[in-house]
Amino acid sequence: MNWKAIFTIAEKDIREASGNRAVWVPMIVVPAIFIVIMPLALIIGAIAAPQATSSALNDPDLATFLQRMPAFMAEPLARMSGLQGMIWLMLGYFFAPFFLIIPLMFATVIAAESFAGERERKTIEALLYTPASDAELFLGKVLAAGLPAVGISWACFLVYALVVNIAAYPIMGGIWFPLPTWYALIFWVSPALSLLGISATVLISSRNPTFMGAYQSSASLVLLVVALLVGQATGVLYLSVGVGLALGLVIWLVAAGLTVVAVRTFNRASLLTSVQ
Repeated sequence: MNWKAIFTIAEKDIREASGNRAVWVPMIVVPAIFIVIMPLALIIGAIAAPQATSSALNDPDLATFLQRMPAFMAEPLARMSGLQGMIWLMLGYFFAPFFLIIPLMFATVIAAESFAGERERKTIEALLYTPASDAELFLGKVLAAGLPAVGISWACFLVYALVVNIAAYPIMGGIWFPLPTWYALIFWVSPALSLLGISATVLISSRNPTFMGAYQSSASLVLLVVALLVGQATGVLYLSVGVGLALGLVIWLVAAGLTVVAVRTFNRASLLTSVQ
């Protein structure tokens, strides 16, 4: 395996993706909504109407969720005021799955741009004639999407931590974020989900003639995160460190298997024929 060739392909793709507006615009807009606008709006609303925010914990829709709440959540929540508890639940717990959308979305956008984007730019023939093997070519595309997606996710996590700690400091009375469950999600589940999305999307991209077609075909992967979000909101699943580690392990195994299958089935000869 020629890692120099793999990193060369990845570097080229990252450089080209950074010049594509369809790639970098979502990288600015989506994080701005999830990590700045939404948490600030919730905190400002809580400060403006503290009684209404505190009383939200008595909402009948939350009754089942609170009754089934495990000890690792119930104990710290019991020591908080109603206003603090609502901030803790919303920003420290319910917002967590949104951070799995960020790496998945970025990874699939860049991965979809890999082969389909080169088709549209008429540069894929030169790429397919490079001396790199099929596996090296495929892995270079995977790396090109994975490194930015994971890096941006970790940067967003850092910015989110600063925003919620600073903005909610008057309410919480100190530094309270991140919660332990976030470490498993950000540093274990997030990279695994990125690899899963990348492998699937690069495989789709190699067969789809347009960037938007490849991206839309892979968009269904977001349903995995939506299912996790619904499971949390309904009390069917409570994200703990153990659940995060187990979930990440399952995703890593599926992603690794899909990557192996994708590398073995990828064939530049058939791709070149389809281009010509």
